[in-house]
Amino acid sequence: MEKPYVVGVDVGGQTTKIGIVNRRGDIVIQTVINSLYNPDEAGKFMDAVCDTVRALAKDIGMDQIQGVGIGAPNANYYTGNIEDAANIAWAKGKSIPLGKTLSENLGVPVTVTNDANAAAVGEMTYGAARGMKDFIMITLGTGVGSGIVINGQLVYGHDGFAGELGHTCVVRHNGRPCGCGKTGCLETYCSAVGVARTAREWLNMSSEPSILRTSTEITSKDVYDAAKLGDKMAIEIFNFTGRILGQSFADFVAFSAPEAIVLFGGLARSWEFLEKPIRESMEANLLNYWKGKIALIHSSLRESDAAILGGSALAW
Repeated sequence: MEKPYVVGVDVGGQTTKIGIVNRRGDIVIQTVINSLYNPDEAGKFMDAVCDTVRALAKDIGMDQIQGVGIGAPNANYYTGNIEDAANIAWAKGKSIPLGKTLSENLGVPVTVTNDANAAAVGEMTYGAARGMKDFIMITLGTGVGSGIVINGQLVYGHDGFAGELGHTCVVRHNGRPCGCGKTGCLETYCSAVGVARTAREWLNMSSEPSILRTSTEITSKDVYDAAKLGDKMAIEIFNFTGRILGQSFADFVAFSAPEAIVLFGGLARSWEFLEKPIRESMEANLLNYWKGKIALIHSSLRESDAAILGGSALAW
């Protein structure tokens, strides 16, 4: 018999969000715990997650929990392991059996996948992609993540790591170095970090007046705030970013013919400045039979809830 609740977990580099979700997609209780543990303390982190799940489920009862779904960086759906997550000290350079350990500790099934795939499942279950069988989820945050859904199924590939669209190359020569070891990756230009880098480069290359010159440590939010005030350089930075995204989206359409591309994440809050250049650039680069057919959609999930909902959707 199916049980009425699942647990959603989102593992981040600094914090981990944990919540209990019912079948309507309501988060009935949630909390945030620390993710910052030393390189040899993966076990302590996993114990903290289990203790927190039990505490949240105290009134409901663990016997009412169907399972746990987890979205985490570099997580492998097939193995349930986090594999060499560069931004998590206790998982860097090693394989952490997150799914197996939590399942044994909690006594319920645990499903693990990477955070962008979890976001795609959450959007398909609770958000703007409900009813869609073919779409691509793009998460625009510190990096550029992606989840590819074809015929209602996430694409994992033979090893569980398919869908790294943020590491497709958009600048073949003299591209920016990426943390993955390559150069010219999409995320070096179109992530929040990439937008801030564009701003710093442009300010150094020109004497054009800009509100951004008053910022000491430029972030993508600074660029957004400046664009809201009508700053020409900030607006053009978003145009530049949107054009690159649009070109890449046209390439992505060519391999999976999605009904829609759904955007989510901190940088996606700049949608008012990104939408027009993305649409124009994508349409200009699509093959004729896809022109005007691919929807660009902003996620309908609240950012504060989306990570937990994405994880929880894996557990039903």
